[in-house]
Amino acid sequence: MRRILLHAAASVAALSLGVSYASAQSGSVEKAVGGYSFEEAAKEAPGTKDFHSADGHLTFGIVTHTAGNGFFDPVYVGATVAGNMIGAKILLLGSESPVDDPAREIEILNQIVQDPTIDGIIMTTPQVGAYNDIVKAAEAKGIPVATTNSFDGTLLNRSSISHTGQDASAAAIGGEALAKCVLDSGKTSGSILLPSSTAMGNIEVNNRVTSAFNAIVKTLKDAGKLENFKVDAGPENVGIDTNPNDPVNALVSLFESRGDVVGAFTANNVFTPPLVKAVAQMGWTGKFCAFGFDLGPAQQEGITAGNLTGSLGQQPFLQGFWPVMQLYLQIDRGISAANLDTRAQLVTKETVANVGKRFEN
Repeated sequence: MRRILLHAAASVAALSLGVSYASAQSGSVEKAVGGYSFEEAAKEAPGTKDFHSADGHLTFGIVTHTAGNGFFDPVYVGATVAGNMIGAKILLLGSESPVDDPAREIEILNQIVQDPTIDGIIMTTPQVGAYNDIVKAAEAKGIPVATTNSFDGTLLNRSSISHTGQDASAAAIGGEALAKCVLDSGKTSGSILLPSSTAMGNIEVNNRVTSAFNAIVKTLKDAGKLENFKVDAGPENVGIDTNPNDPVNALVSLFESRGDVVGAFTANNVFTPPLVKAVAQMGWTGKFCAFGFDLGPAQQEGITAGNLTGSLGQQPFLQGFWPVMQLYLQIDRGISAANLDTRAQLVTKETVANVGKRFEN
């Protein structure tokens, strides 16, 4: 009798477990409220591959203003990954120059907007007001446009064009870190310089310098030390004018002329690798608070060697990946332009070994 009761109890327990498991699955959604299946709705639209060029596949061109210094390499990787996911051909284009070259970029854009195989255009917009004709020509042909990296708020039909990039205010993270580095170094006075060049016409870089400058001033003020230091970002706080064609010597001359420099911040890839070389040349390795922008090989090597204290990354993989997906969503789903802020990644000697393992930075 006892054996029968035990068997019955075990059967009830097993049944209870079964009921409990089934209850856990009772929230599964089989189909949409509208009656269609999610599996069917997730399929690509029949005409997507024949959009615009009608050649059986999508082709997107991504054009940058400087493909010659390595920063945009992970952008191109991100675009390629996205293209592979959706079965699109991605043309990787850009100025061959290692410094900002909007004129060459615009030349390339004028060529591809006339290409009948192009189904979408992704472009950087570092020179404010210079890309409206490209947008106008693309829209006249029914080609959607997305922008990435640098932001032009005055761009024609800006609100209907997606943008992927880092807001310039993220430079404040580097400015704050620089100020704390100077304070922690034990220096009680001196100059903190923000060299740059407005001649290149990159409004995004100008805004970065201003954001970093404001953060340095605030951090020093909060510490009650602002009056002890001179923070100099030029007369309009967009950078001390520095020669981009000979940046290493220009930085060395600037530092030597001041005589009391305790820290420096550079806001782009044009001046950050030269900052690394200038610090090494002056024998300040491991003794100077130097912060910069981007995470290319020169920046990573500089951080590892102690010639660069830290650098801000833009997570550029996303700046290639998301615009491709955004154009695809516009074509296949009719989804309106959606912006993505890629934020900032501060890398120092403690974290530099984690950068670039999968080409993301």
